[in-house]
Amino acid sequence: MDSSKANPPPPTLPIYYTPLPPQPDAPNYILLPLHHPATASPRRLHTICAVSLILLASVAYILYPSEPDIDVVRLRLNRVQFHTQPHVLVDISLFLTIKVCNADVYSMDYSTLDVAVGYRGKMLGHVKSDHGHVMALGSSYVDAELEFDGVEVFSDVVFLLEDLAKGTVPLDTVTTIDGRVGLLFFGFPLKVRASI
Repeated sequence: MDSSKANPPPPTLPIYYTPLPPQPDAPNYILLPLHHPATASPRRLHTICAVSLILLASVAYILYPSEPDIDVVRLRLNRVQFHTQPHVLVDISLFLTIKVCNADVYSMDYSTLDVAVGYRGKMLGHVKSDHGHVMALGSSYVDAELEFDGVEVFSDVVFLLEDLAKGTVPLDTVTTIDGRVGLLFFGFPLKVRASI
Protein backbone atom coordinates (compact mmCIF):
# COMPACT_ATOMS: atom_id res chain seq x y z
CA MET A 1 0.00 0.00 0.00
CA ASP A 2 0.90 3.51 -0.63
CA SER A 3 2.08 5.34 2.45
CA SER A 4 1.12 8.78 1.10
CA LYS A 5 -2.52 7.84 1.11
CA ALA A 6 -2.33 6.52 4.60
CA ASN A 7 -0.90 9.58 6.24
CA PRO A 8 -2.40 12.82 5.03
CA PRO A 9 -0.07 15.87 5.08
CA PRO A 10 -0.43 18.17 7.98
CA PRO A 11 -2.41 21.34 7.26
CA THR A 12 -0.26 24.38 6.34
CA LEU A 13 -0.64 27.43 8.37
CA PRO A 14 -0.55 30.88 6.72
CA ILE A 15 2.72 32.78 7.13
CA TYR A 16 2.41 36.37 8.30
CA TYR A 17 5.27 38.81 7.91
CA THR A 18 5.52 41.74 10.22
CA PRO A 19 7.04 44.89 8.64
CA LEU A 20 10.21 46.21 10.17
CA PRO A 21 9.95 49.61 11.77
CA PRO A 22 11.47 52.41 9.56
CA GLN A 23 15.01 53.33 10.38
CA PRO A 24 15.61 56.98 9.37
CA ASP A 25 19.35 56.92 10.01
CA ALA A 26 20.09 53.91 7.85
CA PRO A 27 21.88 54.88 4.57
CA ASN A 28 20.54 53.74 1.23
CA TYR A 29 22.97 52.35 -1.32
CA ILE A 30 22.54 52.13 -5.08
CA LEU A 31 24.86 49.81 -6.88
CA LEU A 32 25.78 50.87 -10.42
CA PRO A 33 27.51 48.69 -12.98
CA LEU A 34 31.24 49.28 -13.27
CA HIS A 35 32.27 51.24 -16.41
CA HIS A 36 35.64 50.59 -17.99
CA PRO A 37 36.83 53.63 -20.00
CA ALA A 38 39.68 51.57 -21.43
CA THR A 39 37.19 49.62 -23.52
CA ALA A 40 36.38 52.68 -25.74
CA SER A 41 37.32 51.92 -29.29
CA PRO A 42 40.17 53.86 -30.93
CA ARG A 43 37.90 54.62 -33.89
CA ARG A 44 35.50 56.48 -31.61
CA LEU A 45 38.38 58.50 -30.10
CA HIS A 46 39.64 59.43 -33.58
CA THR A 47 36.16 60.59 -34.57
CA ILE A 48 35.82 62.75 -31.46
CA CYS A 49 39.25 64.32 -32.04
CA ALA A 50 38.50 65.00 -35.73
CA VAL A 51 35.15 66.64 -34.96
CA SER A 52 36.75 68.74 -32.21
CA LEU A 53 39.51 69.95 -34.54
CA ILE A 54 37.02 70.83 -37.29
CA LEU A 55 34.89 72.75 -34.80
CA LEU A 56 37.92 74.62 -33.45
CA ALA A 57 39.10 75.50 -36.97
CA SER A 58 35.62 76.81 -37.92
CA VAL A 59 35.44 79.03 -34.83
CA ALA A 60 38.94 80.39 -35.53
CA TYR A 61 37.99 81.10 -39.17
CA ILE A 62 34.82 82.95 -38.15
CA LEU A 63 36.52 85.04 -35.46
CA TYR A 64 39.70 85.82 -37.45
CA PRO A 65 39.59 89.47 -38.54
CA SER A 66 39.30 90.22 -42.24
CA GLU A 67 40.03 93.39 -44.16
CA PRO A 68 37.02 95.68 -44.52
CA ASP A 69 35.90 96.88 -47.93
CA ILE A 70 36.35 100.68 -48.03
CA ASP A 71 34.81 103.01 -50.63
CA VAL A 72 34.92 106.81 -50.75
CA VAL A 73 31.29 107.87 -51.13
CA ARG A 74 31.61 111.66 -50.87
CA LEU A 75 34.59 113.97 -51.31
CA ARG A 76 34.47 117.69 -50.60
CA LEU A 77 37.32 120.17 -50.90
CA ASN A 78 37.90 122.17 -47.73
CA ARG A 79 40.93 124.30 -48.63
CA VAL A 80 43.92 124.51 -50.99
CA GLN A 81 46.99 126.61 -50.27
CA PHE A 82 50.16 126.95 -52.37
CA HIS A 83 53.64 127.79 -51.07
CA THR A 84 56.37 128.92 -53.45
CA GLN A 85 59.29 129.23 -51.05
CA PRO A 86 61.69 127.27 -51.06
CA HIS A 87 59.95 124.86 -53.50
CA VAL A 88 56.46 124.70 -54.92
CA LEU A 89 54.42 123.03 -52.18
CA VAL A 90 50.68 122.57 -51.77
CA ASP A 91 48.49 122.07 -48.71
CA ILE A 92 45.16 120.34 -49.40
CA SER A 93 42.36 119.60 -46.94
CA LEU A 94 39.44 117.34 -47.95
CA PHE A 95 36.33 116.12 -46.14
CA LEU A 96 35.56 112.47 -46.84
CA THR A 97 32.59 110.22 -46.25
CA ILE A 98 33.76 106.61 -46.35
CA LYS A 99 31.57 103.52 -46.59
CA VAL A 100 33.07 100.67 -44.55
CA CYS A 101 31.68 97.17 -45.25
CA ASN A 102 32.60 94.98 -42.29
CA ALA A 103 32.39 91.20 -42.88
CA ASP A 104 33.49 90.33 -39.33
CA VAL A 105 31.26 89.16 -36.49
CA TYR A 106 32.33 91.98 -34.19
CA SER A 107 31.64 95.70 -34.21
CA MET A 108 34.03 98.54 -33.45
CA ASP A 109 33.48 101.83 -31.63
CA TYR A 110 36.49 104.10 -31.88
CA SER A 111 37.24 107.36 -30.17
CA THR A 112 40.17 108.34 -32.45
CA LEU A 113 41.36 107.12 -35.82
CA ASP A 114 44.52 108.46 -37.43
CA VAL A 115 45.96 107.15 -40.70
CA ALA A 116 49.31 108.51 -41.89
CA VAL A 117 49.53 108.31 -45.70
CA GLY A 118 52.84 108.04 -47.56
CA TYR A 119 53.86 107.60 -51.18
CA ARG A 120 57.20 106.11 -52.27
CA GLY A 121 58.78 106.65 -48.84
CA LYS A 122 57.58 110.27 -48.37
CA MET A 123 54.89 111.18 -45.86
CA LEU A 124 52.04 112.98 -47.64
CA GLY A 125 49.45 113.60 -44.95
CA HIS A 126 46.93 112.26 -42.44
CA VAL A 127 43.35 110.98 -42.41
CA LYS A 128 41.71 111.81 -39.09
CA SER A 129 38.33 110.83 -37.71
CA ASP A 130 36.79 111.32 -34.28
CA HIS A 131 34.13 109.09 -32.72
CA GLY A 132 32.76 106.47 -35.08
CA HIS A 133 30.96 103.14 -35.10
CA VAL A 134 31.45 100.26 -37.55
CA MET A 135 28.67 97.67 -37.38
CA ALA A 136 29.28 93.91 -37.35
CA LEU A 137 28.31 92.07 -40.55
CA GLY A 138 27.14 95.29 -42.17
CA SER A 139 28.18 98.61 -43.62
CA SER A 140 28.70 101.95 -41.91
CA TYR A 141 29.47 105.48 -43.04
CA VAL A 142 32.44 107.23 -41.44
CA ASP A 143 33.27 110.94 -41.75
CA ALA A 144 36.96 111.83 -41.94
CA GLU A 145 39.26 114.67 -42.89
CA LEU A 146 42.21 114.14 -45.25
CA GLU A 147 45.04 116.65 -44.96
CA PHE A 148 48.04 116.83 -47.27
CA ASP A 149 50.59 119.26 -45.84
CA GLY A 150 53.58 120.47 -47.83
CA VAL A 151 53.36 118.05 -50.77
CA GLU A 152 55.98 118.74 -53.45
CA VAL A 153 54.16 119.18 -56.71
CA PHE A 154 56.78 118.35 -59.32
CA SER A 155 59.00 115.72 -57.67
CA ASP A 156 56.57 112.79 -57.77
CA VAL A 157 54.42 113.71 -60.76
CA VAL A 158 56.19 111.30 -63.16
CA PHE A 159 55.91 108.36 -60.75
CA LEU A 160 52.29 109.24 -59.95
CA LEU A 161 51.36 109.34 -63.65
CA GLU A 162 53.05 105.93 -64.19
CA ASP A 163 51.13 104.42 -61.27
CA LEU A 164 47.85 105.93 -62.47
CA ALA A 165 48.47 104.44 -65.94
CA LYS A 166 48.93 101.00 -64.28
CA GLY A 167 45.68 101.47 -62.39
CA THR A 168 47.06 101.33 -58.85
CA VAL A 169 48.76 103.85 -56.61
CA PRO A 170 50.89 102.18 -53.89
CA LEU A 171 50.32 104.12 -50.70
CA ASP A 172 52.06 103.40 -47.41
CA THR A 173 49.84 103.77 -44.35
CA VAL A 174 50.33 103.73 -40.61
CA THR A 175 47.01 103.36 -38.79
CA THR A 176 46.42 104.18 -35.12
CA ILE A 177 43.04 103.26 -33.60
CA ASP A 178 41.83 103.79 -30.04
CA GLY A 179 38.43 102.37 -29.12
CA ARG A 180 36.48 99.21 -28.26
CA VAL A 181 35.68 95.99 -30.10
CA GLY A 182 32.27 94.46 -29.41
CA LEU A 183 31.42 90.76 -29.74
CA LEU A 184 27.81 89.84 -28.82
CA PHE A 185 27.22 91.56 -25.47
CA PHE A 186 30.89 91.95 -24.56
CA GLY A 187 33.20 94.90 -25.21
CA PHE A 188 36.99 94.74 -25.23
CA PRO A 189 39.35 97.73 -25.23
CA LEU A 190 41.26 98.27 -28.47
CA LYS A 191 44.46 100.21 -29.09
CA VAL A 192 46.17 99.30 -32.36
CA ARG A 193 49.03 100.68 -34.42
CA ALA A 194 49.44 98.92 -37.76
CA SER A 195 51.66 99.59 -40.77
CA ILE A 196 50.78 98.55 -44.30
